[in-house]
Amino acid sequence: MRTTRIEVSSSRGVFMISVAAELADMHPQTLRMYEQRGLIQPKRSPRGTRLYSQDDVERLRRIQEMTASLGLNLAGVERVLELEERLEQLERRYTAVERRRLELEAEVQRMRDDSRTQIVRWEPPQA
Repeated sequence: MRTTRIEVSSSRGVFMISVAAELADMHPQTLRMYEQRGLIQPKRSPRGTRLYSQDDVERLRRIQEMTASLGLNLAGVERVLELEERLEQLERRYTAVERRRLELEAEVQRMRDDSRTQIVRWEPPQA
């Protein structure tokens, strides 16, 4: 018997709410509440069924860690997640700016190299 292995992106919604809740060790109603608060946004099937990804499950576990272990309330969790997302945006922007800086430095160096090869020392005509 031959089995087919399918690679699934960690962001693809594949788990129904009951499975995601079990994987995150939460009650399905908790997942619905988190969705209402905007802490998680599961994908939807064509029929409207919530489909959670592996990334969603990891986020749920992180939320649970912040509430249970760190003692944060949901407002605190929301703020932490907002700050983490903002930090990721800033890191991406920094990377883009740094890449552009390196490109410009390389161009300046090429221009310097070109100017050195193009400059000819002027010598007065000999009479």
